[in-house]
Amino acid sequence: MDGDYVDFAGNPRGGKIEGQGTVSNGVNSLEHVNFVPQLKYNLMSVSQICDKDLCALFNSKECLILKPGVVIPEELILIRAPRRYNTYRLDMNNPSGIESCFLSKTSKDESFLWHKRLGHVNFKTMNRLVRGNLVTGLPLKDFSPVEHCISCSKGKHHKTSHKPKTTNSIDSVLQLLHMDLFGPASVMSLGQKTYCLVVTDDFSRFTWVFFLAKKDETPYILKTYSLQIENLFNLSVKTIRNDHGTEFKNATLDSFCESKGISRQFSAPRTPQQNGVAERRNRTLIEAARTMIIDSKLHVTFWAEAVNTACFVQNRVLITKSCKKTPYEIMYKRKPVIDFFRKFGCIYTMLYTSDHLNKFEAKAKGCYFLGY
Repeated sequence: MDGDYVDFAGNPRGGKIEGQGTVSNGVNSLEHVNFVPQLKYNLMSVSQICDKDLCALFNSKECLILKPGVVIPEELILIRAPRRYNTYRLDMNNPSGIESCFLSKTSKDESFLWHKRLGHVNFKTMNRLVRGNLVTGLPLKDFSPVEHCISCSKGKHHKTSHKPKTTNSIDSVLQLLHMDLFGPASVMSLGQKTYCLVVTDDFSRFTWVFFLAKKDETPYILKTYSLQIENLFNLSVKTIRNDHGTEFKNATLDSFCESKGISRQFSAPRTPQQNGVAERRNRTLIEAARTMIIDSKLHVTFWAEAVNTACFVQNRVLITKSCKKTPYEIMYKRKPVIDFFRKFGCIYTMLYTSDHLNKFEAKAKGCYFLGY
């Protein structure tokens, strides 16, 4: 303001503001700029630049003034300093603003331990869970792998991946369900199952898995599942999408969908890309299950337990791009708790409760802890 003083280095008395004016380069201009004769250079006001809907970006070499509407990706932001009046203040006591920048790095053993506990999910996703504060129980550290996970290389190696959807036309859960059936497995599971039905909600990407002995069990499982899920969330299933397999295209399921008002969408024959959500989820589950079995050195008959565990974990740790939340949080409106997670196939001991043990007989027996 005219008549006030501005303190600056090199002049303990400060400089007197003798007026205000406009500074322009012929294209852009700044109004209400203070004139201080004692200053040898004009000082740029970042707050005035931002008031014009511009964005100022500083680095070690220059300052960039960005055009209006430029959006910085969320994953590139380390610290937020909210503006108050014309000053940007960084609150060092606010963990939500600085924890992602000042995270301590985990050791190699701790990184790979949590990598295994979370079903061999990639380290980038683990760090996004920490920085976004999306789960409870995961250490607030930076997970940086020192070397590649050999089990992931063996279990997830593939040629190319399907391209994800750039925009989502679905705006609520249970509006569209993707379904697919994989199998028969070369080895029966412990429950004498050979097929697995995978159902994925399009909006949240929450996934359910069901294990079948025969394909013709699919209609009855879907009827029971549909009634349970509608009752649980007080919503109705609108549309289901699947291929032309006989397990989906039959009189029983057609009659049920017609009575419930559920519309059907079928992908073209030999075109799995049209049912890409289900195909990608199948591959993600199978690769995670295969990796966990390889890492735990268990027999392949445990494939159903591995798939079930992978589904449970991925619903709580994968991040849905459209909402930047986990599928569990989108479905249940609360953050998932994962501090009880253990790696698949870890060994635990079970205490004998029999009263007829000899004095030197073992009191506990070692067993494998498979899943949740």
